[in-house]
Amino acid sequence: MDTLQYGEIRNDIVALLQAARTASARSVNALMTAAYWEIGRRIVESEQQGQERAEYGEALIKQLAEDLEPRFGRGFGWRNRTQMRAFFLAWPASKILQTPSAKSVPLPELAQKFPLPWSAYVRLLSVRNLETRAFYETEALRSGWSIRQLDRQIGSQFYERIALSKNKAAMLQKAETAASGDTVTPEQAIKDPFVLEFLGLKDEYSETDLEAALIQHLTDFLLELGDDFAFLGRQKRLRIDDTWFRIDLLFFHRRLRCLVVIDLKVGRFSYADAGQMHLYLNYAREHWMKEGENPPVGLILCAEKGTAEAHYALDSLPNKVLAAEYQMVLPDEKVIANELKKSRVQLEERRMSRIQSDST
Repeated sequence: MDTLQYGEIRNDIVALLQAARTASARSVNALMTAAYWEIGRRIVESEQQGQERAEYGEALIKQLAEDLEPRFGRGFGWRNRTQMRAFFLAWPASKILQTPSAKSVPLPELAQKFPLPWSAYVRLLSVRNLETRAFYETEALRSGWSIRQLDRQIGSQFYERIALSKNKAAMLQKAETAASGDTVTPEQAIKDPFVLEFLGLKDEYSETDLEAALIQHLTDFLLELGDDFAFLGRQKRLRIDDTWFRIDLLFFHRRLRCLVVIDLKVGRFSYADAGQMHLYLNYAREHWMKEGENPPVGLILCAEKGTAEAHYALDSLPNKVLAAEYQMVLPDEKVIANELKKSRVQLEERRMSRIQSDST
């Protein structure tokens, strides 16, 4: 076969497959968003029938999470149910449907009302000001922003900056240009955590694998800081009543003479994480701390995609002097957060590189 002719056929097929994958990702995202909007609608309408709306709504969401999560996965837990309720309230039926009183709309028809992916609507929900949110939604549609572009523009306060600009048209035109790393491939769109959860699928690079890789990298990073950190254990088990817990990492800091309990959260930080850390610290103080040692300190790490946070739990220390000493000697939280963020990006790049090499 002629090499030139084969190259043309191959390129046509590659373009066809890429277009099909892109269309599939958009279709799944639109159907998912429509389904989530309908779930939010049913929750709100059920609340409005309850006598104690706030209490009834919380109880309803909690019960739904308990019933749906075991069957459909963690994408249908309490937090996502709350997001779906907020989603419907932010984009009510009067804004989406021609006849807001319609009780049932086929999902394929409803899906056409949501041109942005679900992750974009979730990001938009974090914008509290309605006028600002409407601006970002309009620009995302007009300029075809990916979720990365949308996140970057919101994070850089593009709305506030353009309001102060004397040349708004130039800023809007510049915002249409994607920065390096903004483009989302069809593979990445399909492998979006929201899509995987919605379809009940698991990425070959699971959250457990990612967490294990981050823990290993964090261990190496802390040990490289000097000889103050002494490694004691990984996934250390402890039992409280009839419940087993696992601490991701346990170190001993020689200069501070205290245990350092480290807990990694792949998701976003919540108040429950802080409560769990204090549970670990109380247990470590009672069962693991030796005579002459200072009380243990906890380090909570959040490694969610797009964010990285680190925070020491120092509230339970017996005096402020000791807390201040800990803060002076322990590594800066920003340094750890940046290292965590950098390592996650590297791990994601390696994963995508493997996927691309496997597909060629």
